[in-house]
Amino acid sequence: MEQDNKVIAYAHIDATDLVAGPSVELVVHPDHRKSGLGKELLSKSKEICGAKMRLWAHGDLSAAQKLADENGFERIRTVIQMRKSLADLSANQHNFMIRTFLPGLDDEEWLALNNKVFENHPEQGAWSLKDLQTRLAESWFDPAGLFVATQDNKLIGFTWTKIHGGHSHKHDDQTEQHDHDPIGEIYITAVATSGTGLGKVLTQTALAYLKANGLITAMLYVDSDNEVALNLYKSLGFAQSSQDVMYRVR
Repeated sequence: MEQDNKVIAYAHIDATDLVAGPSVELVVHPDHRKSGLGKELLSKSKEICGAKMRLWAHGDLSAAQKLADENGFERIRTVIQMRKSLADLSANQHNFMIRTFLPGLDDEEWLALNNKVFENHPEQGAWSLKDLQTRLAESWFDPAGLFVATQDNKLIGFTWTKIHGGHSHKHDDQTEQHDHDPIGEIYITAVATSGTGLGKVLTQTALAYLKANGLITAMLYVDSDNEVALNLYKSLGFAQSSQDVMYRVR
């Protein structure tokens, strides 16, 4: 939206996530708020994206809460972003069997564990084989960065990494370009049984992999009500860097 040849409000629609659905972020210039622009942008975004639309609010401001509630959206997640330096990593001594994921061979077992661990999660649970295959076909996917833990030839945990802004190798000329320094993300981590120390070992494995790829910083997202994960990440040196709220169409 423009006024006097100046942008006063806009909506950014990211439709690249074929599993979770399109996500939307809105921005209204401070001088033009409370004038209905946010509502208008939200309505148009909803029209374009449909029922799977996800709305992100950065921070947890009352104005964003009101806009979402009055326009048919419900709050489904409060997500904390955490970061840590990869300069000094603790030793990763353990007796677990960890290897890289084998596409086509580990798919069904990975799905079963993922859907069990994230049974009540609004995005990560109830994945289908097609959902997993869609993720494996993403330009950012690198099989060397997806680790699984096994016991008696059964999968008991996994950790999945991403590298943003400067992957160590490009798959093709269509690989996404970024305008920021590379950063590693621990995308998903899950364990079949808590309290075994496997979550810590998998996280350390992921951090070591990211550091070996020349990265100096790692990040992750964790739901604010996941106290076990929050405590684990804090113990490994992660600190909160921001907080975001996700809304979805009721």
